[in-house]
Amino acid sequence: MSDLPTSHKRFPDGGQYRVEIPSIEHPETLAAVLQEAALRNVPIHRVSQGSGGMLCTDAELADFAAQGRAAGVEVSLFARPTAAWDTGAGSAAPTSGGLATQARGAEQLVYGLEDIQRIAASGLRSVLVTDAGVLSLASAMRESGLLPADLVIKVSVQMGFSNPASIRIAESLGADTYNVPTDLSLAQLAAIRAAVDIPIDIYIESPDDLGGFLRYYEIAEIVRVAAPVYVKFGLRNSPFLYPSGSHLSELAIRLGKERVRRAEMGLNFLERYYPEAKMSPLKAADLGIPQEIARPDSSESTLAGVLAEGRSA
Repeated sequence: MSDLPTSHKRFPDGGQYRVEIPSIEHPETLAAVLQEAALRNVPIHRVSQGSGGMLCTDAELADFAAQGRAAGVEVSLFARPTAAWDTGAGSAAPTSGGLATQARGAEQLVYGLEDIQRIAASGLRSVLVTDAGVLSLASAMRESGLLPADLVIKVSVQMGFSNPASIRIAESLGADTYNVPTDLSLAQLAAIRAAVDIPIDIYIESPDDLGGFLRYYEIAEIVRVAAPVYVKFGLRNSPFLYPSGSHLSELAIRLGKERVRRAEMGLNFLERYYPEAKMSPLKAADLGIPQEIARPDSSESTLAGVLAEGRSA
């Protein structure tokens, strides 16, 4: 044990940690992951996806929602598109920094909010955002009733905020959980935890494009000093999936199953080195577990309203 302070902050149920499996790109991937988790006795609180609601058919969104609801698991879909998928060249420039993950122009701001509305209308209750503008407006829409009050807004690691002051800004803008950069030290995580109250999402294993770090021997200390945390199991040395589709389904399923295996390994390390750590119960009340599927109401659609205004101008 290090001399860093133990975090006494907790999830509302008193738990210190929850388990997240990322890159669940298709409903069939989710089904395979849930089956593998049952076989390995791996608890899963949340799954997340990177290709976005925009690349799901209405039927696929409904399938995601039905599976998540039946399993009592939060299903978080990315709000897309972002600059990397746009026609602009700036995101590909060597000095562009984090531009690729931002909403480019007012158009993409509207598209991202439309994606969130469509995801929520399917019954899903968790969205993943990278852009601070999308975050602030989605939070305002939630406050005003244009989005469900129980919608969880999860901030992606790709937002890039990496110090206590900036992450506190994300919290003030309405973030419900924040995925910190993958390379932060235990001391840096402890400083962030002292400054913010929302749960922190932390990759125990990160994919190559996010550093490729394997932090299994640190998992006990991460939970101790940074609770409440979502311990997240990516996969190094694996192909990039985004944007995904049925042409990559078999690969996504294999990778998803291996992420569950990695989670089993990580939880073994946690049990060995911090056996008193308390896990949140499955199906916790504050998780963004999908609700009964509702048919989207186009009259409330952000994009539909914008297009209607454009036609009448």
